[in-house]
Amino acid sequence: MSSSPRADFWPVSLSTDRLLLRPIERADVAAISRLWTDGEVRRYLGGPVAGQALRAREQACIGVFGAFSVALTTDMSVVGLVSVDPRSRWDERTEVSYQLLPEHWGCGYGREAVVAAVSWALDEVTSERPEVVAVTQKANDRSRRLLESVGMRMIDSFVEWDAQQVMYSIDRGGLPARHRPGQCPILSSQ
Repeated sequence: MSSSPRADFWPVSLSTDRLLLRPIERADVAAISRLWTDGEVRRYLGGPVAGQALRAREQACIGVFGAFSVALTTDMSVVGLVSVDPRSRWDERTEVSYQLLPEHWGCGYGREAVVAAVSWALDEVTSERPEVVAVTQKANDRSRRLLESVGMRMIDSFVEWDAQQVMYSIDRGGLPARHRPGQCPILSSQ
């Protein structure tokens, strides 16, 4: 993840009806690490991360701009990770990515977290190019359905890492009215 030229609005926490998205804290590293090592989570992401690469990620993730732990508001347990990269490798467009622990799939948490992150990104992060992209493997039907459910549309298809990939995009007009920028509740800017 790149550092943002507008880092004056970070750290920030976002809330949804059931979730709190907040910067990654040291106490979150075990759950986040589990995302990176779980074969089911990493099925379409190049496989589990191990060894020195895993240790480097664990050390570097705390407080990183745009990286949110996704926690349940009921007990603050971490169920996933959502990242907003303001200058991704995709023509420096803002990119959203996400991972949830398998036991929380199918609960709608991914959709809630992605909508909150995309809304925040469109409101606070993107400027020159007011869009957010997401990339997933074409074979990842669950992820594609999630992206389409939040209003993203497929704009590109290509092969990378020996697999067909698809890119989705959304701009300010693509989010449902109640999720448009300026309407995502921000709990705190610290």
